[in-house]
Amino acid sequence: MNAQFKNIHKVISSYIEISDEEWAHYSSMLQVKEIKKKDIILSEGSVCKEVFFINKGLLRIFFVDNNGEEKTFHFALEKTFATDYKSFLKEIPSNYSIQAMEDTQVLVMSLDMILGGYKMLTNGEKLGRLLAEDYFFMFNDKIQAMYTQTPLERYNDLTSSFPKIFQRVPQHLIASYLNISSVHLSRLINAS
Repeated sequence: MNAQFKNIHKVISSYIEISDEEWAHYSSMLQVKEIKKKDIILSEGSVCKEVFFINKGLLRIFFVDNNGEEKTFHFALEKTFATDYKSFLKEIPSNYSIQAMEDTQVLVMSLDMILGGYKMLTNGEKLGRLLAEDYFFMFNDKIQAMYTQTPLERYNDLTSSFPKIFQRVPQHLIASYLNISSVHLSRLINAS
């Protein structure tokens, strides 16, 4: 097996049973892409045509609010997927941008590959459903946290979910993710 595909194979296998034959065919459609730190791989307003599996590195999913400020919605780490699913599946302009926070290697899956996987893989539709459910849960948890948790609780959740995030991402982007000011974040860090 191609070493670059080991992580995605392990993740997919954690969701569904996939035979060696199915994997050989399916993985042959994956493309490896190297992204430089700070490069944008999806721009707000363009149609998202790919799902990215992060092999190595870190992606930031963000949008620009009505005041022209960037708001970080999510950080996608190794062994996770990143995309704007609504734009990807409905083929409409994206509300988000995706940026590499460090040199990053992704495996790229096209819409044809995803749709083909639903038919070609014995458990393809189950895989799609489970991945969509995980994406929904991530969105749900993020929205719920904004309304029900204090900034300190959101900070503690972040540091437990992404233990080394402060070594990998500038503090102002972490503050944006937490929906607080950089000054407030500094106070939380110093109080911890």
